[in-house]
Amino acid sequence: MHAASATTSEKPTLHLVCGKIASGKSTLCAKLGSLPGTLVVSEDQWLAALFANEMLSISDYVQYSSRLRNAMKPHLVLLLKAGLSVVLDFPANTHITREWMMSIIKEAGASHRLHYLNVSDEVCKSRLRARNAEGAHEFAASDQQFETITRYFAEPTADEGFDITEYS
Repeated sequence: MHAASATTSEKPTLHLVCGKIASGKSTLCAKLGSLPGTLVVSEDQWLAALFANEMLSISDYVQYSSRLRNAMKPHLVLLLKAGLSVVLDFPANTHITREWMMSIIKEAGASHRLHYLNVSDEVCKSRLRARNAEGAHEFAASDQQFETITRYFAEPTADEGFDITEYS
């Protein structure tokens, strides 16, 4: 978690990110997290710290990610109610995950912004290969895992009720 000082009197904002693997979500989250009164909560960091040795498959990720979301929701609501803005570096890539995120927004009474990184599969795979070669990311995904996970990706739509900013 990264925090900046809480010096703003604006309504706290929950920033959400949607984009395929290696689309730039964490990079954007770090930038957004540098705003005053804002902190970043990273799914990858929490999953790596808590479950790295148990996450051996995509189904493991789904299971542990769900457990983490259940544990984090009350904490996120309290942070927002306390006046801090939160950059949620969890992928807002499925309808179910976005419903969970919307429940946080409603319970906290927070403003929100869904940042959608609309990046092609080719660019994402190229970035993924470079990221894997660097070895600095908590998790490395293969091209096959990218393809499998991308099958579940659902672009955000206006009828979900989010304020969407699209990056392409």
